[in-house]
Amino acid sequence: MTGKPRPRPALEGVASADRALTVLSAFRKGDQALSLAELAARTGLVKSTIMRLAISLEEHGFLAREGDGSYRLDAEVLRLGTIYTQSFRLDAHVMPVLEELVARTGETAAFYVRRGEQRLCLFRVDSPHLLRMHVRVGDALPLDNSSIAQVLRAFSPRPLPAYTAALELPIVTMGATDPHTGAMAAPVFGPGDALAGALALSAPVIRWTTDAVAAARPVLAEAAAALTRRLGGHAPEQPRAAAE
Repeated sequence: MTGKPRPRPALEGVASADRALTVLSAFRKGDQALSLAELAARTGLVKSTIMRLAISLEEHGFLAREGDGSYRLDAEVLRLGTIYTQSFRLDAHVMPVLEELVARTGETAAFYVRRGEQRLCLFRVDSPHLLRMHVRVGDALPLDNSSIAQVLRAFSPRPLPAYTAALELPIVTMGATDPHTGAMAAPVFGPGDALAGALALSAPVIRWTTDAVAAARPVLAEAAAALTRRLGGHAPEQPRAAAE
């Protein structure tokens, strides 16, 4: 096997399917139900189109209509999510690495993936310290200037050699998302050398002293390399990170 990705067939998607998926994707964390007006505002679709799509989505168990006319996600979404979680056993590889990172550094370790223009926290093990950044598994954050977002942008869907060659990995940022929190992140690769996600450590900036950063960077780099090997990936050559 060459390991090269197979070219996608030169076909176009189905417009109605695209619109139906747009409706489902309009739901965000914390939403219990959305009105027709809210769905129209979030999707850009006219209300009559949403109503027609909702009929099909209800029939297949993806949406349920409330008594006030609003819509909520229904059980089929959970069923597919459960199947995805059970069949995609990334957690069996990632969680031991996160636990080891926390044991070695004392700080919160997490694994993020890119979802459009957001970074999704897929797995996380909290620091034993009471003072820590409270991001939960499933939270989606913007692709801002944080170290995690920088890694996801630089290496997804494929590394950009002209840009990544100048990166000093792991990337360290302080206060990029929250003024009181700093993080460092390194890429993890899977089969075909595609980016699997970003492995990260986060902590309050008061604990990221120069010595703490210098000690944690090689630990994170080692963990990212080990996880890449576990996933059957291969990291592109990068310049070695300089000590802080």
